[in-house]
Amino acid sequence: MAQNREAPAFQEYAANMMARTHYRVMTLAERGLLYSMRLECWVNRSVPADPHMLARVLGHDAGEVVNALPGVMPFFTSDGREITCPELEDYRAHLAAIREKQSSGGKQGAAKTNSKRLPAEHPTQPGDPPGNPRVTCGSLVKSSLVKSNSIQVLTVAPIDDPWVNEYDMASNGR
Repeated sequence: MAQNREAPAFQEYAANMMARTHYRVMTLAERGLLYSMRLECWVNRSVPADPHMLARVLGHDAGEVVNALPGVMPFFTSDGREITCPELEDYRAHLAAIREKQSSGGKQGAAKTNSKRLPAEHPTQPGDPPGNPRVTCGSLVKSSLVKSNSIQVLTVAPIDDPWVNEYDMASNGR
C-alpha cells in the first residue's frame, strides 16, 4: 500500500476516558466541546486559542465556548495562538513510528528476496526475454520418461440393499 496519507482516525477506549476524574466532573457542554476540539485537532492538528475564533471554527455559540473552555483545557495545551491535544499528537507519532518500522521491514525483506535471485547463466542476447527461462531450446512441453498406465475401466458393482433399491425407485418415479 503506497498511500502516503495521514491516518483517518484515532483509537480511543471509552473506559480510559470515562475513568478520568476530570472527565467525570465535566458538564455536558464541556464534554461536547472536548470532543469537538479533539476531532478538530485530529484533522487539523490544532484549533485557534482565541475563544471567539474557536467558536466560529467549531460552529458553536461563542458564549457557550467561552464558558466551557476552561473546563476542557486540562486535556489540551496552548501556546497562546493555538490549542493542541498532546494525547492525539503522541498517538499520531506512535502511528508514524509503526508505519516507519513496517516500511523499513518491507525494504529489508525486498532486499533479501532480491539478493537471492541468481544471475542468468548465459548472457542475454538482444531480443531475449528478461529473467531466467527454464527451457532454453526445443519444445516447451517436456517429455515424461515415466510410462503412463493403460486406461483402467472403473466398474461399480450394483448395491443390493433394500433401502437403496427403494430410494432409486422413488427418485426415478416408479
